[in-house]
Amino acid sequence: MTLKILRRKNKAAQPEWKLYEFQPESEKDTVATALTKLNEIIDDPIRWECSCLQKKCGACAMVIDGVPRLACDTFLRDCGPTVRLEPLKKFPVVADLIVDRGVMRENLQTLRLWFEGEARGSEKTDGLAYEASRCLQCGCCLEVCPNYMADGPFTGMAGGVPMARLLAELPQAQCEEAARLYREHVFEGCGKSLACRNVCPAGLDIDGLLVNSNAAAVWKRYFGRG
Repeated sequence: MTLKILRRKNKAAQPEWKLYEFQPESEKDTVATALTKLNEIIDDPIRWECSCLQKKCGACAMVIDGVPRLACDTFLRDCGPTVRLEPLKKFPVVADLIVDRGVMRENLQTLRLWFEGEARGSEKTDGLAYEASRCLQCGCCLEVCPNYMADGPFTGMAGGVPMARLLAELPQAQCEEAARLYREHVFEGCGKSLACRNVCPAGLDIDGLLVNSNAAAVWKRYFGRG
């Protein structure tokens, strides 16, 4: 099979498509397998990011055949004879398939996504908190979101998902500020297209997380309902 990779030496260079032939050896071979083995034999290694290679960290997110996916979770057996690889497009390119996702960290800081005291976990919120904690922060959801822009106030579900955990478990004294930040940076920017739901590598219940967060931060507090 052929890997067609959009390469760029650095952020100032012009991108250029390069073709590489690869022969899979197993039904378990993934795009990550191909990139790893290609780099062992080519003179100019393809730059890409990886860590766990077990669908746990989200580091290897890239656009594969037009869809944002994890390289470690995309099996070559499910691809066509030519596999097209590009970096995520909503982040600055560093080199080849590596992008700078620093804006995601900045968004988490803007949302103040941390506990300053003990969480108020309960059997009622444990399931919701666990679901939100499975977010990989890979950026795939932002890639397909029609409302997300890197320089805008809307954080996308990369911010909305972890906010769901805070809204469920923060002590009451801190809930009002969290609710305000959620309304400003998530609720007011989300167009409810739910394109993120279809590409989430973790398969998160984004609909359910949105419903719970909207109820906690908007309908009950903002409008005084419930």
